[in-house]
Amino acid sequence: MPVESRALALQTRKEGELVDITGKVEAAIQAGKIENGVAFLFVPGSTGALTTIEYEPGLAVDFPKALEKLVPAKGSYEHEERWHDGNGHSHVKASLLGPDLFVPFQKKKLMLGTWQQVVFVEMDVRPRSRTVIIQVIGE
Repeated sequence: MPVESRALALQTRKEGELVDITGKVEAAIQAGKIENGVAFLFVPGSTGALTTIEYEPGLAVDFPKALEKLVPAKGSYEHEERWHDGNGHSHVKASLLGPDLFVPFQKKKLMLGTWQQVVFVEMDVRPRSRTVIIQVIGE
Protein backbone atom coordinates (compact mmCIF):
# COMPACT_ATOMS: atom_id res chain seq x y z
CA MET A 1 0.00 0.00 0.00
CA PRO A 2 1.48 3.38 -0.98
CA VAL A 3 2.48 5.92 1.67
CA GLU A 4 3.18 9.60 1.04
CA SER A 5 4.78 11.74 3.75
CA ARG A 6 4.78 15.47 4.24
CA ALA A 7 5.63 17.86 7.05
CA LEU A 8 3.56 20.88 8.02
CA ALA A 9 5.36 23.72 9.84
CA LEU A 10 3.44 25.79 12.39
CA GLN A 11 4.36 28.73 14.58
CA THR A 12 2.29 29.10 17.74
CA ARG A 13 2.03 32.19 19.92
CA LYS A 14 0.64 31.02 23.27
CA GLU A 15 -0.59 28.27 25.54
CA GLY A 16 -4.09 27.06 24.68
CA GLU A 17 -3.90 28.26 21.07
CA LEU A 18 -5.89 26.21 18.58
CA VAL A 19 -4.62 26.18 14.99
CA ASP A 20 -7.02 25.00 12.30
CA ILE A 21 -4.91 22.83 9.99
CA THR A 22 -7.77 21.28 8.01
CA GLY A 23 -6.99 23.13 4.77
CA LYS A 24 -3.29 22.30 5.00
CA VAL A 25 -4.02 18.61 5.56
CA GLU A 26 -6.37 18.62 2.55
CA ALA A 27 -3.69 20.41 0.49
CA ALA A 28 -1.20 17.68 1.41
CA ILE A 29 -3.67 15.06 0.20
CA GLN A 30 -4.37 17.02 -2.99
CA ALA A 31 -0.64 17.28 -3.72
CA GLY A 32 -0.22 13.51 -3.68
CA LYS A 33 -1.28 10.64 -5.91
CA ILE A 34 -3.40 8.72 -3.40
CA GLU A 35 -7.15 9.11 -4.03
CA ASN A 36 -8.68 7.17 -1.12
CA GLY A 37 -7.29 6.23 2.25
CA VAL A 38 -6.41 7.69 5.59
CA ALA A 39 -4.33 10.67 6.65
CA PHE A 40 -2.29 9.89 9.74
CA LEU A 41 -1.18 13.03 11.59
CA PHE A 42 1.49 13.09 14.28
CA VAL A 43 3.11 15.92 16.24
CA PRO A 44 6.58 15.22 17.64
CA GLY A 45 7.04 16.58 21.14
CA SER A 46 5.28 16.21 24.45
CA THR A 47 3.40 19.50 24.82
CA GLY A 48 1.39 19.64 21.58
CA ALA A 49 -1.74 17.71 20.63
CA LEU A 50 -4.14 17.04 17.78
CA THR A 51 -7.92 16.71 17.81
CA THR A 52 -11.05 17.65 15.90
CA ILE A 53 -13.46 20.36 16.95
CA GLU A 54 -15.89 22.85 15.49
CA TYR A 55 -13.33 25.61 15.02
CA GLU A 56 -15.27 28.75 15.88
CA PRO A 57 -14.52 31.66 18.24
CA GLY A 58 -16.66 30.39 21.13
CA LEU A 59 -15.11 26.94 21.21
CA ALA A 60 -11.64 28.42 20.66
CA VAL A 61 -12.18 30.00 24.11
CA ASP A 62 -14.21 27.20 25.72
CA PHE A 63 -11.85 24.33 24.89
CA PRO A 64 -8.71 25.76 26.55
CA LYS A 65 -10.86 26.80 29.54
CA ALA A 66 -12.16 23.25 29.91
CA LEU A 67 -8.61 21.86 29.73
CA GLU A 68 -7.53 24.37 32.39
CA LYS A 69 -10.31 23.11 34.71
CA LEU A 70 -9.17 19.52 34.20
CA VAL A 71 -5.45 20.26 34.55
CA PRO A 72 -4.89 23.63 36.23
CA ALA A 73 -1.66 25.48 35.51
CA LYS A 74 -1.32 26.36 39.18
CA GLY A 75 -1.59 22.73 40.29
CA SER A 76 1.22 20.76 41.88
CA TYR A 77 3.34 18.78 39.39
CA GLU A 78 6.39 16.64 40.06
CA HIS A 79 7.72 17.72 36.66
CA GLU A 80 7.96 21.24 38.07
CA GLU A 81 9.88 20.01 41.10
CA ARG A 82 12.43 18.30 38.84
CA TRP A 83 12.79 20.69 35.90
CA HIS A 84 11.42 24.10 37.02
CA ASP A 85 10.29 24.92 33.47
CA GLY A 86 6.71 25.92 34.28
CA ASN A 87 5.04 23.42 31.95
CA GLY A 88 4.23 20.32 34.00
CA HIS A 89 0.54 20.93 33.34
CA SER A 90 1.31 21.30 29.61
CA HIS A 91 2.68 17.76 29.44
CA VAL A 92 -0.36 16.34 31.26
CA LYS A 93 -2.85 18.19 29.02
CA ALA A 94 -1.07 17.11 25.84
CA SER A 95 -0.98 13.48 26.92
CA LEU A 96 -4.72 13.52 27.63
CA LEU A 97 -5.49 14.60 24.05
CA GLY A 98 -2.63 12.77 22.36
CA PRO A 99 -0.12 13.51 19.62
CA ASP A 100 -1.88 11.76 16.75
CA LEU A 101 -5.05 11.56 14.71
CA PHE A 102 -6.37 9.46 11.82
CA VAL A 103 -8.77 11.05 9.32
CA PRO A 104 -10.16 9.05 6.39
CA PHE A 105 -10.48 10.63 2.97
CA GLN A 106 -12.23 9.71 -0.26
CA LYS A 107 -11.63 11.21 -3.70
CA LYS A 108 -8.90 13.37 -2.07
CA LYS A 109 -11.44 14.95 0.35
CA LEU A 110 -11.34 14.54 4.12
CA MET A 111 -14.41 12.75 5.44
CA LEU A 112 -15.15 15.19 8.25
CA GLY A 113 -18.51 16.18 9.66
CA THR A 114 -20.13 19.42 8.52
CA TRP A 115 -18.78 21.47 11.42
CA GLN A 116 -15.65 19.43 12.15
CA GLN A 117 -12.11 20.68 11.62
CA VAL A 118 -8.67 19.24 12.37
CA VAL A 119 -6.80 21.34 14.93
CA PHE A 120 -3.40 21.47 16.53
CA VAL A 121 -3.55 22.48 20.21
CA GLU A 122 -0.57 24.23 21.76
CA MET A 123 -0.16 23.26 25.41
CA ASP A 124 3.28 24.72 26.12
CA VAL A 125 3.68 27.95 28.07
CA ARG A 126 5.65 29.73 25.36
CA PRO A 127 5.52 30.27 21.58
CA ARG A 128 6.80 27.25 19.67
CA SER A 129 7.84 26.20 16.20
CA ARG A 130 5.96 22.97 15.55
CA THR A 131 5.92 20.28 12.90
CA VAL A 132 2.95 18.09 12.10
CA ILE A 133 3.89 14.98 10.16
CA ILE A 134 1.24 13.93 7.65
CA GLN A 135 1.39 10.41 6.27
CA VAL A 136 -1.18 9.64 3.60
CA ILE A 137 -1.86 5.94 3.26
CA GLY A 138 -4.16 4.36 0.68
CA GLU A 139 -4.72 3.71 -2.98
